[in-house]
Amino acid sequence: MGRIEKEESATDMKEFSSSTKIAPNIIGEYKEKDELYDPFEHRDKRNATSDLGATAHLLKSSLGTGILAMPKAIKNGGVLFGGIGTIIIGIICAHCVHILVRTSHVLCRRTKTPQMTYADTAYAAFLCGPKPIRPWAFVSKVFVNTALCATYVGGACVYVVFIAASLKQVTDFRTGKDIDVRLYIVSLIPALILLGQVRNLKYLVPFSMLANIFMMSGFAITLYYIFSNVKSIENVKLFSSAEQLPHFFATVIFAIEGIGVVMPVANNMKKPQHFLGCPSVLNITMSIVVILYAVMGVFGYLTYGEAVEASITLNLPIEETLAQVVKLLIAVAVLFTYGLQYFVPLEILWNAIKPMFNHKYVAISETMMRIGMVMITVIVAIAVPKLDPFISLVGAIFFSILGISIPAVIETISCWENHLGTFKWRLWKNSLLLIFALLALGFGSWVSVLDIIDYYKQ
Repeated sequence: MGRIEKEESATDMKEFSSSTKIAPNIIGEYKEKDELYDPFEHRDKRNATSDLGATAHLLKSSLGTGILAMPKAIKNGGVLFGGIGTIIIGIICAHCVHILVRTSHVLCRRTKTPQMTYADTAYAAFLCGPKPIRPWAFVSKVFVNTALCATYVGGACVYVVFIAASLKQVTDFRTGKDIDVRLYIVSLIPALILLGQVRNLKYLVPFSMLANIFMMSGFAITLYYIFSNVKSIENVKLFSSAEQLPHFFATVIFAIEGIGVVMPVANNMKKPQHFLGCPSVLNITMSIVVILYAVMGVFGYLTYGEAVEASITLNLPIEETLAQVVKLLIAVAVLFTYGLQYFVPLEILWNAIKPMFNHKYVAISETMMRIGMVMITVIVAIAVPKLDPFISLVGAIFFSILGISIPAVIETISCWENHLGTFKWRLWKNSLLLIFALLALGFGSWVSVLDIIDYYKQ
């Protein structure tokens, strides 16, 4: 890889990719001279976001439909086990984001690259790692990109189902009719297509800001309903059964994880060094997220007990105008989040297929690709218009792999030579993370599939 000289313009910067050639002296052990290269100085910051904008994006990527499913998750874990477990899972997810971004920065210095995507980080880790695994570098990049696309397509499908279910509840009550939720899903197509056409994170900041305002307002009113009707702890379970625990872990992982948006947000900051550290964009965001999730989950379960729905807003009294406003506010907030949720897979897919098109038809081809991808989320949502098993399945299969397993593997590989720490503590730590992710993957996906099968039998 040729060095990018300081006098080069920002337009000459090239992203690290599978086709990039790394000089032989770069591959191998980490060297102190790598610190002399500062990747942050070589990034294109013409459309960079501020710390506040980055925080808004991260908050919005985590504060979605998942937080509304937290009371149901706590029900599946028990109020004591679930409350403590939510905090622990939040710490694990934040740690995995931290090691992914930190590893990316180290590899940027080692390979003299301005910035890396999630997949580029995996590729560089394998290529700069021990010799036996270097041939797997390209495979690792393809795997990460595939996992990212599948994860956020699944997450976007959950968003579509949630928006349609909320609109159905309010509209059906107002009209006195029972309209199929699939018709509400179809009615969302124009708005989803428009949001899917946004091609720069900078232009999604206003949507994220509005979504955060709507979401926070909805949360505040929801918490008002919750705290106005909190019941005694004697009416709920402290611990649930073993059969329900996979649902708990899968739902919480789905709710908290937003790792697919992390690298684009971190790379697009005006001051990327502010993403990590203390205090930092990451620490502030994850602290807010974990506290909100734990409060919403525990007290939502205490209020509605075993009758809690897949989304806590569905428990609010539909006959009250304030409750209807909450449902609509959060539905609009989730709708505005759709563009950010789908930004990552659309970018990955387009970068992969762009060389296949003549430059004359690039614009129209990208537009049609984005429309097609939006329609996929609509079709899947129509096929499975039920929140419970959908959320658990996406969390179990995709977020456990993408949010926990891959960062653990990447850090282990990049630190393999002389950087595993005293008694190789990083190796032991990442091994435990991998075991936890595999258990969530296996048991969570199994029970979720059974729930989907039961839904079609009804």
